[in-house]
Amino acid sequence: MAQARGVNSLRFNQDQSCFCVAMDSGVRIFNVEPLMEKGHLDAEQVGSVGLVEMLHRSNLLAIVGGGSHPKFPDASVLIWDDAREGKDKLGLCPCLSVCLSLSPVLIWDDAREGKDKLVLEFSFPKPVLAVRMRHDRLVVALQTRLYVFSFPHRPTKLFEFDTRDNPKGIVDLCPSVERALLVFPGHKCGSLQLVDLGSAKPGTSSAPVTINAHQSEVGCAALSPPGTLVASASRRGTLIRLFCTQSRARLLELRRGTDPATLYCLAFSPDCSFLCAASDKGTGHVFALRDTRLNRRSALARVGKVGPVLGPYVESQWSLASFTVPAEAPGVCAFGRAGRSPSSVIAVCVDGTFHKYVFSPDGNCNREAFDVFLDICDDDDF
Repeated sequence: MAQARGVNSLRFNQDQSCFCVAMDSGVRIFNVEPLMEKGHLDAEQVGSVGLVEMLHRSNLLAIVGGGSHPKFPDASVLIWDDAREGKDKLGLCPCLSVCLSLSPVLIWDDAREGKDKLVLEFSFPKPVLAVRMRHDRLVVALQTRLYVFSFPHRPTKLFEFDTRDNPKGIVDLCPSVERALLVFPGHKCGSLQLVDLGSAKPGTSSAPVTINAHQSEVGCAALSPPGTLVASASRRGTLIRLFCTQSRARLLELRRGTDPATLYCLAFSPDCSFLCAASDKGTGHVFALRDTRLNRRSALARVGKVGPVLGPYVESQWSLASFTVPAEAPGVCAFGRAGRSPSSVIAVCVDGTFHKYVFSPDGNCNREAFDVFLDICDDDDF
């Protein structure tokens, strides 16, 4: 993700209620609604940070060094416990002795104030490109390999997957308690590989579950909150395809546009009614998934049967609503609180800007809030 104002990357947490910012000045954590800073780690503690991932709204953060003056290497994942006054909210034992066949894990005691709160360090042979967490798993993506660990209690390496060249670290992990589904690019160009971590057994091999999603390389992928759907786009960024993770059937083909674009993110709404996509074209798009009649169609669709060249273009669905974000500033998107009317979508960008838009079933989309989150002061302890 391109750097601006010292921001190296952005991530929403699993329920989209917070987002964390990896910066040259450390880490900052923000609540979404209302927008306020909930905590930070400064460069003296963690150095400059390339990647950061939150575990829901808990005290645990996964940190990867990066940026202009890293304190830790970019080939390590650090688990930082930001519990206050020595209280460990997840019950991690600071005296725990851990041994992984992959690499050593280092443990710090943070039971006393003023001590470092680094509790685990996972080291890898190559730079870490992405980290994903859920309540019982930690997933780390390298350019050609993926590692899965039990987490956070007594971390153990469970799986190791060789992958197709994956320079963007494309991976997603379902947060649902019922389904521990993992998705990443498959070995075949344009394919997705699905792994159910709940049923897969360490040390055994089985035929991979593969979806042939695109003809060109996968550029972005996301799982729905319950893990029933997966959305993906190729590096061309013109089409987004939606698949059922159980049957692997293609359910929808959604058109972002006709010009190639780099997609920064795909995000499902909490109830899976909508999907949002943001790209380097300076626009975000909202698609209806539950009531697809809300999506727009090409005017040619009313003409009737068309030839094989125009057929795919006519059959795909266009976004219900669209909104603007800074074209030069990569960002990530999420949806506002479930159950509220009208529905809302949120984008945060590396230039420090926060955008909230509300949209209606008829396609109207209006900006409700704008702020510069980097200028907001710390509200209280996270």
